[in-house]
Amino acid sequence: MRITISAGRSIGLWVVAVALALGAGAAQAQISDDVVKIGVLTDMSSLYADLAGPGSVQAAEMAVKDFGGTVQGKPIEVISGDHLNKPDVGAALARQWYEKDKVDMIIDMPNSSVALAVQQIAKEMGKVDIISASASSDLTGKACSPTGIHWTYDTYALAHGTGGAMVKQGGDTWFFITADYAFGHALERDTAAVVVEEGGKVLGAVRAPLSTPDFSSFLLQAQGSKAKVIGLANAGGDTINSIKQAAEFGIVAGGQRLAGLLVFVSDVDALGLQAAQGLVLTEAFYWDQNDATRAWSKRFMEIHKKPPTMVHAGIYGAVMHYLKAIDAAKTDDGTKVVAKMRELPINDFMTKNGELRIDGRVMRDMYLFEVKKPSESKYAYDYYKQLATIPHDKAFRPLSESECPLVKKG
Repeated sequence: MRITISAGRSIGLWVVAVALALGAGAAQAQISDDVVKIGVLTDMSSLYADLAGPGSVQAAEMAVKDFGGTVQGKPIEVISGDHLNKPDVGAALARQWYEKDKVDMIIDMPNSSVALAVQQIAKEMGKVDIISASASSDLTGKACSPTGIHWTYDTYALAHGTGGAMVKQGGDTWFFITADYAFGHALERDTAAVVVEEGGKVLGAVRAPLSTPDFSSFLLQAQGSKAKVIGLANAGGDTINSIKQAAEFGIVAGGQRLAGLLVFVSDVDALGLQAAQGLVLTEAFYWDQNDATRAWSKRFMEIHKKPPTMVHAGIYGAVMHYLKAIDAAKTDDGTKVVAKMRELPINDFMTKNGELRIDGRVMRDMYLFEVKKPSESKYAYDYYKQLATIPHDKAFRPLSESECPLVKKG
């Protein structure tokens, strides 16, 4: 009898112990493969390498180091790859990273066609993708994803910032030179809508192949249109080349204005102030804006030797916010992490009181800048003067106009 009771008690205690152990395990962090792995998918070798590229990898590594190198007691790793500006290459690498290499989050993607392809794969697999470098507003529109995040800027913000400012300054007729892929098409579309909305007129457009070295025929068509503004719906090396070649044709000297619809500090650095002076541009960040941006940028430049672009700053902030969400959610499950990212406010040197919207759009203020004249620049990389702050609710497309299936209408 005693043996039966004793055995029963032993079994009962064993059951309780197991239950407690299981309960404790459930409360512990659920980090897959005992590591949080971040993949920086970028352009290391082509026209977007300066605005993203190695600097994007550095920004991600800085964020991991500043976070402490671990989350929930597990190590954080950063890997990188070059998508070569080809959607099929980017998609294949993303699938390999998610499936075989156990990458939890992919970030950067300075090519909208690549970003759209990767976001679809991430959506199918319940993985996180965070876009800092691509611009197409379709990423949070018809192509939105429950686990996709558009962090830094988009074509809607660029159009309403730079495009709107140019029209208000009297530039009411436009001709576009457009990069012939998803980003350029979206930027032309969103800017043309602003021009028309503000009472202007689009006289024409021409599509230029990505990374073309010769813009002469496109610039001659723009010059011949007699449009007051030539909208450059391109980026990186294409923007640099088109501005340089426009000077050779005397386009600005002839009275037409160039609108660099997506210009980075790296572009201005490559052009020089003599060629870039007077350009009006919209950005989410400038290294010399305030004490906080200068302090972070100084650290970045000690390693990278060049000022950070808004893409680099965005990657740092995105990685930090992602890791904070993992820490709070105690899991690296993509759906749960993004849900937590929506709950947590975004506050860092770049973004104040930002928030992640249901469509994946990060809501933050944007800024309108003008490139200084050479005589106005007082020290290295002293390139911009701020013209205006564009509040987040004016900078980005309202949800009432969204095509994102996640947005409930009415």
